Amino acid sequence: MAACIDTPRTDTSQLSRNPNRSQSDDQAYNYVKFCRPPQVPCTPFSRNHTKTINKPAVVDDFDQQNSLWRIMKEEARLDVEQEPILSSYYFTSILSQKSLERALANLLSIKLSNSSLPSTTLYDLFAGVLEESPEIIRAVEEDLKAVKERDPACVSFVHSFLNFKGFLACQAHRVAHKLWSQGRQILALLIQNRVSEVFAVDIHPGAKVGQGILFDHATGVIVGETAVIGNNVSILHNVTLGGTGKACGDRHPKIGDGVLIGAGTCILGNIRIGDGAKIGAGSVVLREVPPRTTAVGNPARLIGGKENPIKLDRIPSFTMDHTSFIADWSDYVI
Repeated sequence: MAACIDTPRTDTSQLSRNPNRSQSDDQAYNYVKFCRPPQVPCTPFSRNHTKTINKPAVVDDFDQQNSLWRIMKEEARLDVEQEPILSSYYFTSILSQKSLERALANLLSIKLSNSSLPSTTLYDLFAGVLEESPEIIRAVEEDLKAVKERDPACVSFVHSFLNFKGFLACQAHRVAHKLWSQGRQILALLIQNRVSEVFAVDIHPGAKVGQGILFDHATGVIVGETAVIGNNVSILHNVTLGGTGKACGDRHPKIGDGVLIGAGTCILGNIRIGDGAKIGAGSVVLREVPPRTTAVGNPARLIGGKENPIKLDRIPSFTMDHTSFIADWSDYVI
């Protein structure tokens, strides 16, 4: 299935292959010599690295978006320096693309295509939605930052962009939800089905998802049609936000901002999980959880009791702390 590569505006004759070069020479050839513009530095990005840049006093959304995209392209060039064998993949996925929107449309179209649903068709669909929806791109950027900041396994923005299926499933859902809200339900449901088949993540296109979302590992995540997920939420694998099986209409959970939901959790029915709450792994939640409290167990109970639950002093979706409540929940020791 063909990838969509933006055609460069500059003369690319200097990139042509030397006809006298052997195949073995090609394999050892340093791709970055002709891929990286000379003005781009090779210094890796890290928390300790500082860089002097003349920035305007006011930075708008466009500047922030371009800044993150520039960082991702430089990360890609550094990756190619370390692993030249991936030069073609990085060129197609990142370095040949003119914008974050087109890179995401290209990647999703390749991932979700099949023999009867060509990547070119999906690319036109995804690119059209993304380029007309700046609010989706803002959410994409916040999701990238969430993965980078909260998942210690994530080494860079470009790493999460290319390799984290939870991130990709979330972005495909954003496109599907946009189509759903426009009344294009058949297309939206098709995307949902392909995401479920490819990424093992099943989010109904009617579900509303905020920004700054981390689907960690993501396998087995199920989100129902009328579910709502707030901003800065972290959700681990095998989590179900489902109905009770008997209710109609608005029948799925409402997840507040800053919530952490542990692996294997089921939250069922039209109930609210308050802002900053934490749900322990393996819990079955059937009733509302107050803000800044911890619920765990099957059925889930509040740590500290219903009348005076212990209040959290930090946002759990940021700390990703899954075990601090254990001493207050059980005296069982292995």
